[in-house]
Amino acid sequence: MIALQSLAAGDPLFAGGLDPTVVLILIIKTVAAFALLMVLVLFYIWFMRKVIADMQNRVGPARAGGRYGVLQTLADGVKLFFKEQSVPDGADPFVFRLAPYLSIIPAFVAFSIIPIGGEVSILGHTTYLQLADPAIGVLLLLATSGIGLYGVMLAGWSSGSKYPLLGSVRASAQLLSYEAAFGLAIVAVLLHSGTLSTRGIVDAQAWTSWDSFATSWYWTVAFVSFVIFLIAAIAETNHPPFDLVEAEQELVGGFVTEYTGIRFAMFFLAEFMNLITMSAIAVTLFLGGPSGPALGFLSATGTVNTWLMPMFWFFTKLLVLLFGTVWVRASLPRMRYDQLMDLGWKWLIEIAFLAVMVTAVVLVARNEAWNRFVVVPAAIGGAFCLLGILRLCIPRQSELIEEEV
Repeated sequence: MIALQSLAAGDPLFAGGLDPTVVLILIIKTVAAFALLMVLVLFYIWFMRKVIADMQNRVGPARAGGRYGVLQTLADGVKLFFKEQSVPDGADPFVFRLAPYLSIIPAFVAFSIIPIGGEVSILGHTTYLQLADPAIGVLLLLATSGIGLYGVMLAGWSSGSKYPLLGSVRASAQLLSYEAAFGLAIVAVLLHSGTLSTRGIVDAQAWTSWDSFATSWYWTVAFVSFVIFLIAAIAETNHPPFDLVEAEQELVGGFVTEYTGIRFAMFFLAEFMNLITMSAIAVTLFLGGPSGPALGFLSATGTVNTWLMPMFWFFTKLLVLLFGTVWVRASLPRMRYDQLMDLGWKWLIEIAFLAVMVTAVVLVARNEAWNRFVVVPAAIGGAFCLLGILRLCIPRQSELIEEEV
């Protein structure tokens, strides 16, 4: 509890100390956050199946759970839970069992710092609709995204088989390749907000009038970083077209080849949890989080405007991004591995770095009252020139392959 209090130091819940009611609220918020993430995973899998079925002129889940098949995902989970869980003879039993948890826990920890709503009252105490609000929330996000790599790597290594090991090495290289672009995309937001707290970033994007409703969100002033963040997040979560870590044609299932039953399901649960968490992080960093217009004809301190409307705006933005991930999954073919590395190392990192440079120039121009109509185009033009020089000096992987052939 003391550790959680230090993580949520900015929450007004701890203003009066750590009494039994505060502890009860913390337990309620923890259970609610975990339950919410699990329900979102169940909903997303059903939603993904239905949307892809509509795009391909099919029906999708239609039997389990009534007319629309809403309980199909739950039925699949129950089936996997009761399946046999085997451990290969050549595996490291302890690490083999530990690896799924190292993949699933970081996703929940990252979700715990996401502001879902504003300031509310629970059991007579004022608190945020957010499990934890550490002053270094963005650093905690980067740390947890890196820890998830250990679960993938240890799963392949501990299986005692060549194909899972190759799959885990490929997965590790993919995650590390896009981690740099992922972090650089966040730097642009940090420059604009001036804080590492996710609550502070959301508050900095709060709209004050209809004129500033959309322009106050960072996706407008950091559009390039927003796009790079989405691409890197999809790649880090092994979502198509970046699902090369489990390419059946090459790796027979990748690092999960030797896993069965509920342990097998936990890896895919972690993948979908990470995808939802990354989409929620994108909503927080670039789309204002729960920020949105309130209902003016109702009281500003009433239940609707303090509880329902912020949650409505947050989940609406989240649904839009999740629909985009499903659309990408249904539309784009899987990339070749050399294309994956080429995109990560030779395009996204350079563009993300140049975007950070342009953002810094724009902010300095604003603070120093420079003529932005001259400085901003000059900075963008210089960035394009530098990118062109890099493109000319660094050959693409496909060109190197053609030369070798």
